[in-house]
Amino acid sequence: MPAKLKSVKSATVRERVSREEWEVRCDLAAAYQLAAIYKWTDLIYTHFSARVPGSEDYLINAYGLMFDEITASNLVKINPGGKVLDDPTGMGYNEAGFVIHGCVHAARPEINCVIHTHTRAGVAVSAMKCGLLPISQHAMMTQAQVTYHDYEGIALDVNVRARMARDLGKTSKAMILRNHGLLTLGDTVRQAFELMYYLDTACQIQVDACAAGLENVLLLSEQAAKHTAEQFQRESRPANEKDWPALLRMLERRGIDYRA
Repeated sequence: MPAKLKSVKSATVRERVSREEWEVRCDLAAAYQLAAIYKWTDLIYTHFSARVPGSEDYLINAYGLMFDEITASNLVKINPGGKVLDDPTGMGYNEAGFVIHGCVHAARPEINCVIHTHTRAGVAVSAMKCGLLPISQHAMMTQAQVTYHDYEGIALDVNVRARMARDLGKTSKAMILRNHGLLTLGDTVRQAFELMYYLDTACQIQVDACAAGLENVLLLSEQAAKHTAEQFQRESRPANEKDWPALLRMLERRGIDYRA
């Protein structure tokens, strides 16, 4: 028996988890590495999560690793109550990650990935009374899905979860946390990442455009915004499912071993 226990303990993460979980781990680790490239990091203080297939548990980053250090094997697994189930690093996880991600995963069980950022442009737009404006194609791709949650301090109070879930709603896949940052959801890591890319880029464009004065910004029509949003959500969109493999190839060309 002791020999058997020793063998189980020495097994690698890849050997200990299902093939489906390993694939999700690889995608989530890739999202962290890509976030480092796209400058979505805030030192060690933001977090992405992905649901473990077939369970209510989810994976999140170890609290203390930079995004470019994250791999499939060093992600932390926690249950819906916030208990650590597997932590190869021994670093634990950011409590705010449990408050925000635990809330979304519980409120939206159909969602499998949640991405949260504090980028400069995202926080800037979150502080604008007007919110996200329909001034770019990128904005129109995301605006119809965006909801808003008012600032309540650093996300350490579990009592905020009910209000956050209420403000997110049952169908939205993007939320602007006022004076805080951005949040996107996806059925897959790819979907959440793509939506964050367009949302954050829309915020960058808005900040740049507003530098010329809001009176000089051309607001596009509600009809144009709705039409673009519908085009973006079509499953037959030519780029659908092609962007993620291309991004993974970019990581591989750079020698980034996110699958480690």
